[in-house]
Amino acid sequence: MEKMRTDDPTLEEFFPEKKRVRNPFVPIGALITAGVLTAGLISFRQGNSHLGQKLMRARVVVQGATVALMVGTAYYYGDNPWRSS
Repeated sequence: MEKMRTDDPTLEEFFPEKKRVRNPFVPIGALITAGVLTAGLISFRQGNSHLGQKLMRARVVVQGATVALMVGTAYYYGDNPWRSS
């Protein structure tokens, strides 16, 4: 049986440990987005296109708010990928 080489890079070398700040509203927003999407698709399938259209518009708003929270959290806590090093 052959031994594994020890000179292979480890996962920790690729992704150094770093304290991540988590915004609890982001997963909540993702769940709400998924719920509104599901309700909209069900409405379309049942033939209620007016309600389905309103739910799809609501999904866009909720999804936009979730993305804004993600970007805002990253920017506020200093994980700005657009900042030059």
